[in-house]
Amino acid sequence: MEKIRDAIAKAKKQSGTEPRRRKATSVRTRKSTKSLKEISNPLDSIVYTETKVVKINPDTLLKNRIVSLNKTDALSWVIDSLRTQVLQKMEENNWKTLAIISPTPEAGKTVIAINLAISIAQQPHKTVALVDFDLRRPQVANYLGLKTDKSINDILEGKAEVPEAMVNPSIPHLVVLPTNRPVLKSSENLSSELVLNLVEDLKERYDSRVIIFDLPPLLNADDALVLLPQVDCALLVIADGMSKEEEIQETMRLISNINLVGVVFNKAEVEARSYY
Repeated sequence: MEKIRDAIAKAKKQSGTEPRRRKATSVRTRKSTKSLKEISNPLDSIVYTETKVVKINPDTLLKNRIVSLNKTDALSWVIDSLRTQVLQKMEENNWKTLAIISPTPEAGKTVIAINLAISIAQQPHKTVALVDFDLRRPQVANYLGLKTDKSINDILEGKAEVPEAMVNPSIPHLVVLPTNRPVLKSSENLSSELVLNLVEDLKERYDSRVIIFDLPPLLNADDALVLLPQVDCALLVIADGMSKEEEIQETMRLISNINLVGVVFNKAEVEARSYY
């Protein structure tokens, strides 16, 4: 783990992307005149009419390590902690779009993307769209156990509009835009005007919406690099023992102009801590 930390620090220094110091701000508080019962949440009234609602199987989530719905699982607390840190950084900079990336395959970025999306959706004043833009190896629908007729494949082929392909997996405030099968010429599709318009459309649908893109590994193809300039920020997922130091350095060089909200050290063997 120390090698990973040293490599990231070295890469940031070389690329001139050392984190900026947060400016101190003063906050004035005033006594609220409303009780908790009087405070309403407009997102509670969201009803999915155009979006297809699909019930997901809890056993499928458990099998695929999707833990953020189960608050009795100690790992869900880790995801919630990640959620808080990511949201604080995004809100500080008024960012709405987040890419989940990794240097190489099998880092667990899709599992992180799904867990983070579900965790953010549980915040009372947030809605989330999870988009599977790993067009070469889409896994979001499989991990959630979603069976859908329409997907990004149909949008790219001109056979469906965005609302037709969106799915609500029976989790309030969360919609998923899946990709059902690998896409040929994935890089060319991600750089197309159609995809650029799709990203802008998702940004404009709700002011409260956080959009999470699951992108392909950076060092295996140029797909992620094509779309990253359209995204506000990125979260880098590195798997314990699976990435070489030079691979991490090359990854940091490639994303030197991207706003990096943090690094997740995944698949590390750590002891789960109880609440107390």
